[in-house]
Amino acid sequence: MAVKKIKMRAKIKGGVAQVKCLMPHPMETGVRKTAEGELIPAHYIETVTCEHNGKVVIEAQWGTSVSKDPYFSFKVSGANSGDTIKVSWVDNLGESSSGETTLK
Repeated sequence: MAVKKIKMRAKIKGGVAQVKCLMPHPMETGVRKTAEGELIPAHYIETVTCEHNGKVVIEAQWGTSVSKDPYFSFKVSGANSGDTIKVSWVDNLGESSSGETTLK
């Protein structure tokens, strides 16, 4: 699978940044079957890490219950114009992706 970059948008209001992310990923549980009856191997995001100016502000452990192409939103307090927000994930097959945005 060609790993696609995380799409991100962020806005600041009153020192709080609202960050929205769309993470392209198939998120297979490992229990679904093909039309031929063969199991589709598990392939899902395990760890999501969010950074504000290089400091980790969120680290989430995900599993098979998250839907395909997950949407993830969070807020960061103490944000200022020019700050950077980076979101990255690693899946159970060792693949990874990230996205970064500068607050305006």
